[in-house]
Amino acid sequence: MHSISRRLSLFFIACTIASILLVTLTVNLTVTNKFNQYMMDIQNKRYERIIAYFEDAYKKDGRLTENTGVELMHEAYMGNYCITLRDQHEQTIWGMDPKEIQNQLNMGTMPVQQKGVYTTKTFKLNEEDKVVGYVDIGQYSSVLLTEEDQNFKSSINKSIIASGLLTLLIITGLSLYFSKQFSSPIKEVAKLSVDLSKGNFNSKSVVKSNIHELEDLRKSVNILAGKLQFQDMLRQRLISDISHEIRTPLNVLQNNLEAMIDGVYPVTQEKLHYLNEEVIRFGRLINNLNVLKEFESESTKLSYEIIELEQLLLELCRDFHAPSEKKKLKIDLAIQPDKKFSITGDKDKIKQVFVNLLANAIKFTTAGGRILVQLYEKNDDITVEVVDTGIGINKEDLPFIFERLYRGDKSRQEIEGNGIGLTIVKNILQLHDASIEAESEEGIGSKFTICFPNIKKP
Repeated sequence: MHSISRRLSLFFIACTIASILLVTLTVNLTVTNKFNQYMMDIQNKRYERIIAYFEDAYKKDGRLTENTGVELMHEAYMGNYCITLRDQHEQTIWGMDPKEIQNQLNMGTMPVQQKGVYTTKTFKLNEEDKVVGYVDIGQYSSVLLTEEDQNFKSSINKSIIASGLLTLLIITGLSLYFSKQFSSPIKEVAKLSVDLSKGNFNSKSVVKSNIHELEDLRKSVNILAGKLQFQDMLRQRLISDISHEIRTPLNVLQNNLEAMIDGVYPVTQEKLHYLNEEVIRFGRLINNLNVLKEFESESTKLSYEIIELEQLLLELCRDFHAPSEKKKLKIDLAIQPDKKFSITGDKDKIKQVFVNLLANAIKFTTAGGRILVQLYEKNDDITVEVVDTGIGINKEDLPFIFERLYRGDKSRQEIEGNGIGLTIVKNILQLHDASIEAESEEGIGSKFTICFPNIKKP
């Protein structure tokens, strides 16, 4: 089994080698064909020039003689080809000896095509559409290559090979670099996922990538690790909180009953009333847990109807007027004018949402404080804000306030509650396709913002 880095590197290098071989073969064939065509064109032009020379000589002298074309012999020796001149009856007038050319070529060392094969081409000499003679042009190859020609072809082939090797080295380096760019974040994420599977939720991926998708993957896995860490912490805290919430009333009941049985405490109406309150508190906790269980199991049945939020909030603020007056708090309701705020939902459940929020606002706001409920439309959604000037929520506790049995810091734990109200609120809103967000600053106050989908009436 190969690593992703090695697999990517081998893939890039294999593609590079295949591309270089294909390009090299194509270029080599193209250059060879073009070069051979170039040599053929040169040779054909030589033939045309020789024929034109003899035809001009015949036109000038009126005949072909032993002296006709002697001037071409030196050029023919230099060009390594033989010329034989014949008359119209195909009788030889003069000619060169091919053996002299063979000795001059030094056939053992001279690089030529079709080495040692002597070929001859015969061309007619015409004068006014009349054949006046023949010229034979011969050479030791179909296309004779001089040493310079062969060196030229060799240098091209060497350049192609050198450029291919250089390209291979460059691509190999680039492939190793880019494969590392791809593989390092993926290896980090793979390592992180292994750590998470082993329960090590403190692990984080720190190797950043400039590739958008890989960076998104790294961030999402880090977020997952954070959530798993939070869930593990929440699980431990949940066990502790449930144990504490249940143990406290049971311990109170047990200690007081044992004291009464032992005769330490007398059985009085006041003591029995106190123990009854603890039993009621214990029962309330069990009931809240059952309610939460129903919401989380999605077994709660909702009775949908059109709810006029402005009317519902107005009634609730009137109901909470007395408790707020008792604690010397002021409740204000601000509704956006000339608007109708209607939603579809279970009226009792929606009412429970605002009852819990207003009850918490009163509970955690000190005397002389203020509670503001605002209702308005924003981005085609109906928004309700419950703002208080209470003790606020600790920054570290704010992300967890909607979790089960979460009570926050000690200052909030000193106030009676079981940490289930906001969890129920969030579950009810989720059943209504609504959302809730919390903002708070310790010592200044809190703001809960709820967004409902709006019903547009025709």
